[in-house]
Amino acid sequence: MSQKSQRQPKLLRMTAIALAAAGISMGVSAQESLRFAHVYETSEPFHKWALWAAEQIEERTEGRYTMQVHPASSLGKEEDINEGLQLGTIDVIYTGTQFAGRSYGPIGIAGGAYMFRDFDHWQAYADSDLFQEIAEGYQNATGNVPIALNYYGERHVTSNKEISTPDDMRNLRIRVPNAPLYMMFPRAVGANPTPIAFDEVYLALQQGVVDAQENPLPTIRAKAFHEVQDYINLTGHITDSLITIVGGPRWNQLSEEDREIFREVFEEAARNNTEEIVQAEQDLVAWFQEQGTTVNEVDRAPFREAVMPQHLGDAATWDEETYDRLQAIGQ
Repeated sequence: MSQKSQRQPKLLRMTAIALAAAGISMGVSAQESLRFAHVYETSEPFHKWALWAAEQIEERTEGRYTMQVHPASSLGKEEDINEGLQLGTIDVIYTGTQFAGRSYGPIGIAGGAYMFRDFDHWQAYADSDLFQEIAEGYQNATGNVPIALNYYGERHVTSNKEISTPDDMRNLRIRVPNAPLYMMFPRAVGANPTPIAFDEVYLALQQGVVDAQENPLPTIRAKAFHEVQDYINLTGHITDSLITIVGGPRWNQLSEEDREIFREVFEEAARNNTEEIVQAEQDLVAWFQEQGTTVNEVDRAPFREAVMPQHLGDAATWDEETYDRLQAIGQ
């Protein structure tokens, strides 16, 4: 056998090994792993439906995408995960409209105090052309893609004293998330808003760093704020939302088919989140009372009157036309 013919089997074997290795590499790269980050507890519906979305995306994309869900600020505070979305280190987040409003002002309108008349008004906005237009504006400004609004619940003030009128909040040190729109309500009633990271609130209340905080009933339970606060005052000052947002770097890599799958899955998850939060709000007043927490019914009219002038004031990050269109929805 010639030296050339001896080399050929070896060359063929090396080629076969290289092709096999390439095939393995191609198989690995074909399955993309995504990171979904949020700041909420594993006991909350938001996490449950994020896990469901991860399963559905893997199933409906036939394994092209898997998604790991990182709850409870494990990838950082809300500011951090918004930044990660922009950098491409995080692929999907839940975030408050007020945080999203830092990057594109009009999307923050849904986080204004007493911006919605009731849940039905909020739902009509979530399903409206106006929200779609605002979402497109946010996408054009940031490259990131808002998919759906999840109902977060009506935000109420917890405290160690009864709050029944705006005067009861004067000089109250109240924890708020670190986004300017969350300060609209406390400032309008003479309180002192104090931004503190979500995962630090329980300790801040326990140690008296702040006197009060504000969140929806399901969140108050999940974070056990009722353990360190005597009163839940049903101010309902913000009908709040979380937006499911897919980062632009990831979205731009998706095929049209996969984009449609992502939309369908996250929209369905948002509907399920909303249904669970609505039910929880109905059930939790009695539960808190059973735990020994005083649930204080509040006449909201004086609070609303104090805040309404701020809707088009210095804190507004939207124009009058957008505001008027939102107020006209459902009327």
